[in-house]
This record gives sequence, C-alpha cells and structure tokens, in this order.
Amino acid sequence: MAMTVMGPNGAPRRPDDASATRIITAGSGITDTSFFSEVAGARAFRKFCTPEFSSCRSIDHDRLVARARFHLLSARAHRLATSVGPVQTYVFEPKGRCTASMLLVHGWTGEAAFMCAFAEYFSRRGLRSVLLDLPAHGKSTGRQTNLMDCAHAVREVANAMGPIRFAIAHSIGGLAVLVAGEGRRPMPNPYVFEAYVCVAMPDRFGDVTRRFGDEEALSPAALRAFERRLERLAERKIADFTGSNLLTATGRPTLLLHARDDQDVPFADAERLTAVPCAELQAFDGFGHRAILYAPPVVRAAAAFLARFQ
Repeated sequence: MAMTVMGPNGAPRRPDDASATRIITAGSGITDTSFFSEVAGARAFRKFCTPEFSSCRSIDHDRLVARARFHLLSARAHRLATSVGPVQTYVFEPKGRCTASMLLVHGWTGEAAFMCAFAEYFSRRGLRSVLLDLPAHGKSTGRQTNLMDCAHAVREVANAMGPIRFAIAHSIGGLAVLVAGEGRRPMPNPYVFEAYVCVAMPDRFGDVTRRFGDEEALSPAALRAFERRLERLAERKIADFTGSNLLTATGRPTLLLHARDDQDVPFADAERLTAVPCAELQAFDGFGHRAILYAPPVVRAAAAFLARFQ
C-alpha cells in the first residue's frame, strides 16, 4: 500500500507536486525518483524512435525530399514485405552489362532519394543499385522505428533483392548496415557484404544518446532508463555499441568518407574509427553532414574504392 502525501489544504498531493518528499511504495523498494525517471525514459524513448520528431530533421526537409524524389523516376519501385513491416525499395539498373549489385542506405530522418547521386553514378558504370526507405522513413510504413528494426530491414532487403556485394550507407544507416553484416543477436544471421562505404557515420552510439538526453534535459537517472530500453532491443550495452566494434566484428574493407566541418557527427568519430585495421579514411572540407551525399568528389571516392573489388 502506497503512503499518501497530503497537501497543505488537506487534499492528497499529486506525486509530481511532492518532489521534496520521498514516497516509498510499501514492499516494492521503488521510490518516486526512480518511478518518474522510468516515465521520463519511456517518453524519451518514444520520441527518439520517431524520426519526424528528431532534431536531426532539417527545417527544409520537405523541400529537399520533393527535389530528391525527382531522381527516383528512373528507378523501378518495389514494395517488399519484411518482418518489420512493408519497406519501399527502388532499383537503378545499370546501363549495359551488370558487374555487381550494391545496397544504398540513408541516415536517420532521410530516405532513399537522398542516395540517388551514388545510384545514378554507379548505374552509368555497370553497377546495379538497390535503395530502400528504412522503416518509418520515406514511403515505408510506420511512424516509429529503431536501429535494430532498420538493421532487420537492411538484411531482409539484401536477401530478397540480392546477391548484394557492397553497401554504401550514410550516418546512422552505416551502423544499421554494420549490425546486419555482423549478424549478432538480435539478428538471426549476418549478411556478408564484401566491402562497405560509410559516409559521416558516428562511432559511439552512447554519444548519440547523450546528445539526445541533453536536448531533452533528461536527468542522469532518466537517461539511463532511456538507454536501458535501447540496450534491451540491441541485446548489448550502450558502451559496447560502437562503429569500431562493429567494423572489427565484420572485418571487411571499409572506406570512411567524412567532412571535417560536419556539425552533426564530429570528424573525431571518423578518426577514432581508423584505429580498426580494415578501415581507411578520406576526409573532405565544406560538405557538412548532408551535402556530402551529393558532392561529386565523394561519389568518385566511393567508386574508386569499390573498383578494387570488382
């Protein structure tokens, strides 16, 4: 039975008005502090998993989408049923003989259309490109998703529309691709890509969650409650969830493309990732976090790297 705190007028005081008083639920050992931290963590988790509410979404997002989707008109659209819901995919067929297929994966709040500069370039050079809208992005279904669901979508699209030899991914999409390539639980098995190109990919997922916690003014206890929900989904500790660990686990050749002026994912992340033997870094200036996807020197660098394996 819970102890009731009375207000000065004799009426029961609501728990959030009794912050100065420690309320202990009899026999449970649960305090008001831990209860409200869990509530705040659950609320933060829901917002974190809703791309349309993300601070990463640019203010001109809708205009950018309308402009980018024009480039999908030359692609073949296909809706694929997956374990995480219907996923919208697009295929750019090569001009002439097909030499290989690759998977292009956008970042958080993005969509397939944002990867068209790579797809169009490679299609002119004999490579087939498969693009997808991650769950709760673009024309795929749902409003909420998480990194593990995105990794499931990546693996299932690659299986259904493969064989896929290479993967090019942006930002958080890079982590999703590496989770699929690693194949550790909760993935049922790995999808083995021969090589990766990761554009503006973060290293420590804990940095992502801490920045979000700062934006939401989460207390340390609420931040941990939020992170525990992510840990249960990923079946690993936040501290262990790093691009460095994923690259080490896959062991595949990886090119990191990163702008020194990236304000969303610091260049220091890319520098840390180069400590992994299979990774190499090519740095750029002036492209930031998003314009890097449309920069011709960046696209050419990805093509030159993947040409080594064809």
